[in-house]
Amino acid sequence: MEISCESIHAKRLRGDAFLLLDCREQDEWDFCHIDGAMLIPMSELQLRMPELDAHRDAEIIVYCHHGVRSLRVAMWLQQQGFQQAASMAGGIEEWSLNVDPAVPRY
Repeated sequence: MEISCESIHAKRLRGDAFLLLDCREQDEWDFCHIDGAMLIPMSELQLRMPELDAHRDAEIIVYCHHGVRSLRVAMWLQQQGFQQAASMAGGIEEWSLNVDPAVPRY
């Protein structure tokens, strides 16, 4: 259900195919985000589900600020049939600390 930032970074370096989904709000995204991610705020997820249909059988890794919202979103996505949904442990905060210090912290 959770995957470490370091594992995600390794997947990116290998060129593994997966969707990196940011479930934070627009203002958080505007401040900082991980390049290549797709923004669908948790508050808009139900309305924007059609945007994820093409990824139903793909690995989806969800992140937020600290990993709480993303875990809830990943669990909800699994209940909707997205079996490979997982949460990035520690969120973008952990990413900034351990993978890419160029991503601003807040």
